[in-house]
Amino acid sequence: MIVSYKSARAPRYETSMDLGHYKEALLRKRGEILGTGGIKPLQASMETNTRQGDLADQASGNNEVHIQLKLKQTDAKILQAIDEALWRIEKGTYGLCRDCGEPIAEARLNAIPWTRVCITCKEKQST
Repeated sequence: MIVSYKSARAPRYETSMDLGHYKEALLRKRGEILGTGGIKPLQASMETNTRQGDLADQASGNNEVHIQLKLKQTDAKILQAIDEALWRIEKGTYGLCRDCGEPIAEARLNAIPWTRVCITCKEKQST
């Protein structure tokens, strides 16, 4: 399927990108995150880990809760990016860099289908 994109910052171009493949990958990743309890609350885990054992055990439990919280925050960010990518597929702007408007390389989309930016813009953000 050839899809045409038009961006305010980029000229119109055509690609033979298989949007169905990317939509499937996005939905699969979304299901994995939601299926593994990626956004369930940590309250029970926090109570269990902080009340048992001596101070060393409690510190270890607190560290585990902190790690779980960071992972859940990462999952929430990925879910948001996935939802945005699915919206861009519907809107017809999937595969365009949010920052420069240029096409994102298919290799990058295959690796991270929820990415918002091309590798050039990502490298600029990292510096």
